[in-house]
Amino acid sequence: METRWAPEEGQDASAVAGIDVPQFSALLARIYQGPLETVPWKAALELIRVHLDASYTTLILRSPSSDRRGLMVHAAESGAGAPNDASYNDYYYSLDPFVGLPAERVVTVDEVFGETGWLSSELYKQFLQPADVRYIMGADLRTETGVECRFRVCRKHGVAHFSARDKAFCALLLPHLRRAVELHSRLDVVESERTLYASAIDRMLVGTVTLDESGAIMSTNSVADEILAEADGMRIAHGHVEATDSHENRTLQRLIRHAMMGHFGTAGPLVEAMPVTRSGDRPKLGVLVRTVPLSDWSEDNRRRPATVLFLRDPDRKSQRSQEIVRKLFDLTPAETSLALLLTNGLTLEEAAEELGISKNTARAHLRSIFSKTGVTRQATLVRILLGSVVPLG
Repeated sequence: METRWAPEEGQDASAVAGIDVPQFSALLARIYQGPLETVPWKAALELIRVHLDASYTTLILRSPSSDRRGLMVHAAESGAGAPNDASYNDYYYSLDPFVGLPAERVVTVDEVFGETGWLSSELYKQFLQPADVRYIMGADLRTETGVECRFRVCRKHGVAHFSARDKAFCALLLPHLRRAVELHSRLDVVESERTLYASAIDRMLVGTVTLDESGAIMSTNSVADEILAEADGMRIAHGHVEATDSHENRTLQRLIRHAMMGHFGTAGPLVEAMPVTRSGDRPKLGVLVRTVPLSDWSEDNRRRPATVLFLRDPDRKSQRSQEIVRKLFDLTPAETSLALLLTNGLTLEEAAEELGISKNTARAHLRSIFSKTGVTRQATLVRILLGSVVPLG
């Protein structure tokens, strides 16, 4: 029979739960900080574990199944992870009966199964008893957007059963945990999209340099790092980007200042390009300066993106996936190699020499490529390849 808890009229809920306001405030701070931590909610789970005198506290962010591994965060009395975490992920999850709990309700295994039923369960006998886990209290969380996770607290043999006060404490936390999990889910989606788009930009050989509201560098991608490391045409000086030619640098800094004005709303957003000279006979770098506008609800934060520079180096050769080109246009391996070399700017003769084949063989490959792609000119072939999904592969 489930023990229900509700504070009596006029009774403070935190007092019934056995926690004072400063402690509860500190714990909530950790819960809402959780989505930003390297190991989400590690600190909050430890505070909960200590307060409940538990062996383990666990947040199961992704439940294990036959086609995916679970993702669990633990705080343990020993300071290490939960026992046999991998074993649970690989097998014992299938024996776990303490799942599918009513949303937002704190229950214990003894309430759900009875003492005899729980102690005779295979999960307890095979997995938990050897790990000295006797009591489990938990709740399942379900957010408005469909995110599901499990909150579990464990105690070992020889200690007290979870009390009504313990359940009341966890009941106070559930709404906040649910909201924090929802925030974590949304941040995770945004980060996944950002990583995907950043990877696509890298594959297209576009360097990106993000500047904050003071013009200092906030972030760069790998392509920009390589271009700036050469210090040929552009370089990093005292945390800022500058052109090595003084005249071009004045132009670049003017564009950055104007882009900043667009960021603050004192001028229209800027999108403007300029060439940057490099040494010797190297082709000029292409630089695009673009404003990053403030959103309607942007807070006052000097370390927010204000301007982005896009850099293109005409000398950089794309390392496009041969497999993607082959499948996209149904080319043979030899035809694919030739097509990629032509896309990188080589002439047919240069490509033939690079591949170690005769010019006649290269011409035969090119005719076959033309037939398969439906073009009749080499320039059109290059345009089709560059305009396809190939650069994103």
